[in-house]
Amino acid sequence: MMFLEFFIWGSWYVTMGTFLGANFQSTGNQIGSAFSTQSFGAIIAPFIIGLIADRYFNAEKILGFLHLAGAFFLYLAFQSDSFGAFYPFIFIYMVLYMPTLALVNSVSFRQMADPGKQFPSIRVWGTIGWIISGLVISYVFLWDTAENVRDGMLKNTFLMAAIASAILGLFSFTLPKTPPKASKQNKINIRDILGLDAIALLKDKNYAVFFISSILICIPLAFYYQNANPFLAEIGVSDPTGKMTIGQVSEALFLLLLPAFFKRFGFKNTLLIGMIAWALRYALFAIGDAESGLFLLIIGIALHGICYDFFFVSGQIYTDAKAGEKFQSSAQGLITLATYGVGMLIGFGIAGHVTDLYLQADGTHNWDSIWMIPAGIAILVIIFFLVFFKNDSVSKKPK
Repeated sequence: MMFLEFFIWGSWYVTMGTFLGANFQSTGNQIGSAFSTQSFGAIIAPFIIGLIADRYFNAEKILGFLHLAGAFFLYLAFQSDSFGAFYPFIFIYMVLYMPTLALVNSVSFRQMADPGKQFPSIRVWGTIGWIISGLVISYVFLWDTAENVRDGMLKNTFLMAAIASAILGLFSFTLPKTPPKASKQNKINIRDILGLDAIALLKDKNYAVFFISSILICIPLAFYYQNANPFLAEIGVSDPTGKMTIGQVSEALFLLLLPAFFKRFGFKNTLLIGMIAWALRYALFAIGDAESGLFLLIIGIALHGICYDFFFVSGQIYTDAKAGEKFQSSAQGLITLATYGVGMLIGFGIAGHVTDLYLQADGTHNWDSIWMIPAGIAILVIIFFLVFFKNDSVSKKPK
């Protein structure tokens, strides 16, 4: 289940920017709009989970239905012949897909005696699924070679994702029964669904600074998701999708190392290292190239583990520690809504505009200038964080 869940997402999401630019000559703003469907899906997902999945139907059945419906819309996206036709299908798909991220976790947790120990060995198969999808695109089907991109072969990634989604949809009905926990008679509380009760945490100055930093650091994150693959393809890096899987390998590795960093440096410094990695990554992208500077690009890709794990995963742990038992679920819902919803929505809007701004007359982009924008934003977030975030009992080194 977990392997297929992230194989599907990795199959089309990484290369979508390259596909849209090559097949539909889409503008940066249009590509940003396509990626921002993830944010709208993240905003809508809590309602699907809170209003339906937690109250009326087994999680595995809703998971099956959403993936079967998703397979249909991915196939329609595969058949699209223009951006105008493509966008509604990918929008509907992401509204269907984003709730499944919570559902696969629910199905997993409900079958485990000790989720803290058992879940990581299950979740890692999601990362493996994402990695395999990239390797298949680059090294088995060769869809992301310059010639095949020009011939429109990248659209096949949506067909591959649709087939995998249909398989997972059918497979989901064979998963262990996971009935809803919430009673149908319980009053629906929108505040609980959106995690709004956790807003009280923002009265804590440190958490408010972290919360704002989390939203702002999503702007550099959006630049990576939207532009990394088109950037590598445009400057002539071979097998760009396959090389980008180095980032997922790094993510899995640094996730295992995260506890050691917490113990050695504490939460504040771990978060800070994650933000510094964002600025460094984009500086490397700006000065690297497909020939003698390829190693700089590879290092930038490999920094994904530090960029993502040290800030976003650390932030989830910091949020959990700050919230306490009373607001744990609400706080996680709020930080997810703020980052993947609001933060990424802002980020993709800015990334799309900047990409269009640096489009050159010959159809290529001034990537050096593009990458310095998220690098500069990351530096500003670092300065903000350093000035206003003070050590407290949670952010210091754990005993």
